[in-house]
Amino acid sequence: MATATQDEKAVVDGVPGKLYIGGEWREASGGETFGVEDPATGETIAQVADGTPDDAVAALDACDAVQEDWKRHAPRERGEILRRAFELISKRADELAVLMTLEMGKPVAESKAEVAYAAEFFRWFAEEAVRIEGRFAAVPNGQGRLITMKQPVGPCYAITPWNFPMAMGTRKIGPAIASGCTMVIKPAQQTPLSMLALGQILDEAGLPAGVVNVITSSSSSDISKPIISDPRLRKLTFTGSTAVGKMLVEQSAEGLLRTSMELGGNAPFLVFADADVDAAVEGAVIAKMRNGGEACTAANRFHVAEGVRDEFTEKLAGKLADMPVGRGTEEGVKVGPLIDEAQRTIVADLVDDALAKGAEAVLGGKRRDGAGYFYEPTVLGGVTEDAKLLRDEIFGPVAPVVSFDDEEAAVAAANDTEYGLVAYVYTSNLKRAFRVCENLQTGMIGLNQGLVSNPAAPFGGIKASGFGREGGPEGIEEYLETKYIAVAM
Repeated sequence: MATATQDEKAVVDGVPGKLYIGGEWREASGGETFGVEDPATGETIAQVADGTPDDAVAALDACDAVQEDWKRHAPRERGEILRRAFELISKRADELAVLMTLEMGKPVAESKAEVAYAAEFFRWFAEEAVRIEGRFAAVPNGQGRLITMKQPVGPCYAITPWNFPMAMGTRKIGPAIASGCTMVIKPAQQTPLSMLALGQILDEAGLPAGVVNVITSSSSSDISKPIISDPRLRKLTFTGSTAVGKMLVEQSAEGLLRTSMELGGNAPFLVFADADVDAAVEGAVIAKMRNGGEACTAANRFHVAEGVRDEFTEKLAGKLADMPVGRGTEEGVKVGPLIDEAQRTIVADLVDDALAKGAEAVLGGKRRDGAGYFYEPTVLGGVTEDAKLLRDEIFGPVAPVVSFDDEEAAVAAANDTEYGLVAYVYTSNLKRAFRVCENLQTGMIGLNQGLVSNPAAPFGGIKASGFGREGGPEGIEEYLETKYIAVAM
């Protein structure tokens, strides 16, 4: 597998591997660094500052010092800063995409799509900044008036995952800036470079020092503990696993923090007998293989009507077989590596478990030899109900197919999970579409389409998939408090 080229090294070297606190780039207080790995080769491509608890407190100090000034900043100017950041991201999309591919592994084309998606959150919330509204009304008995106003919650702490290293940041930073909140953001250890590059862009866009602070660290818990326990913090937002989310919610209870949790998923993909099978297969490829399956929205299990199961399985396997696997910067590659060996082992163990219990590998089913953390695109048929991958989040390029006999059974199987983030439904029957959508226990549904993410829409789940929404008009509400004023007449 090829190593990084000189151009790729230049992109990495253009990002400061330091902490961004109070508008300044600084070394970690302990002087330590940690390595960032290219998952396609296993090679270390950069060293970044390994932040300490003292650095975390310094970042929150920076937030607190400017919170009141930023709260009073004109909404129009807050929006203009986000608009300038949107334009800078768009202008630098090519280099940002390469940077993302080098640290995360996804093909450059997918990285460019994420960069564009990430930028759109800044454009959306730039427009929302001037639309924060309260209300004025007569009280029901006519003896007074009531006024409500929306105000920023205050300093926020955001923890972002490795799978979408820029977009998961902008959809938290965007509404915070728009609403008048300051923020400390902690990117994932595996993919800090995209967030550091975003820090550069926000600085260039004119964001005042201290409004957004970026802390990189090899230990999220070491950084999080002093921030979450500090009474100055007013909001915690996290995207990641359900297990970690539960721990963070527990920690946040002491300070009664506002919390937004975007957690794990186990997305069912339902294909009814009346569906356009070819369209369902196209949607399945998007829902399963976006980000190589390393997405909380990835279709995790395919429930297909018995009458079209074989056709769907065969056509899906054919599509995935035509997706070249390799280093994301190589031309024509459609599937990159998994993020690390630990994740590849999880995927392999889930597939091995299904095969041992009677499933058939229609396509793939094993690791790829050589450097990097590659796993072959895989389609499994004949998956039994006791297979762990029907219950656990796969986070890899594996599509298990099971059949159902009727609509009621399909919905029951789809809902038979602790998670409730997203589901996908393919049918040509309008009445069925609405019945099924109403009965599915998820926060989002893709109806006859395999992609639900949109900055203008509220992203989020129910049950063990979390609470709160990101994006859409609802997204900025997560960063606002409502104040009520009773007026005597």
